[in-house]
Amino acid sequence: MENSKNKTDNFLKAIKKYADEQRSAMQTEVAQLKEEKLKEATEKGRHDSEKYIKDKLEESRNRQTGILAKKIQEGQKKLFLERAEMTESVFKKAEERLVEYTKTSEYTNSLVKSAKEVAKLFADNDCVVYVNERDMKNSDKIKAVFAGSTEVVADKSIKIGGIKGFCKAMNIVADETLDSKLYAQKEWFIENSGLSVL
Repeated sequence: MENSKNKTDNFLKAIKKYADEQRSAMQTEVAQLKEEKLKEATEKGRHDSEKYIKDKLEESRNRQTGILAKKIQEGQKKLFLERAEMTESVFKKAEERLVEYTKTSEYTNSLVKSAKEVAKLFADNDCVVYVNERDMKNSDKIKAVFAGSTEVVADKSIKIGGIKGFCKAMNIVADETLDSKLYAQKEWFIENSGLSVL
């Protein structure tokens, strides 16, 4: 019976040893699993916080870029308006000075000279010459330089002075008005003055 008791004790010891080994293996496995999960959670937390920081920095950068772009655009608009105002002011003064010039005898000579240039172009064809209302007093001088039949007509679209001729037979308009010359200078000035905004 003693033998049987030894066998039972040995069997129980073997079971206890096996259970201790299993428990130890399980504890080791649980510790490893716990360590892996903790490592994963730490890595995920680090990754998530890096992504959060990166996203916030990107959001801030985009917001700042938007603010900067808006300020640049507002500055360019203001600069554009100031330059346009300056250009308008310069050419308004030029227009006023040209209107004063049209009251001189020098202008009358220049008007007749322009009429001669237009007359050369139209040769002996009939034409209509358009002038500012103030220049109608020079209509006889203008007609005298044309070979063909010429009609001088007041044109309200000519604000400053000069002449504009139309020859129906040749289907040509010759614009020698101070208005168009000033406009051409304004266009040239805008393109070449170095006052561009961009």
